[in-house]
Amino acid sequence: MPTLFILFGFRFFFWSNDHEPIHVHIIKGDSEAKFNVIREVELVDNHGFKKNELRLIESIIEENRDIIIERWKEFFNKGD
Repeated sequence: MPTLFILFGFRFFFWSNDHEPIHVHIIKGDSEAKFNVIREVELVDNHGFKKNELRLIESIIEENRDIIIERWKEFFNKGD
């Protein structure tokens, strides 16, 4: 599972056998979430994160959206 980055204790990653649409998983402690990043950043699934944590995670994804998409395409060999 390739880790994209770790910020504020949140690990942003995708699974090596992941599927489209492009999305990112986030884990910290026992909490986990999944956000789609194509078109707009959108929460798909949340298990344990509080609303303020989700807002922080979403803002981190927004700021790093291009990097996430680029790394996804590089890893899955889907360059344009």
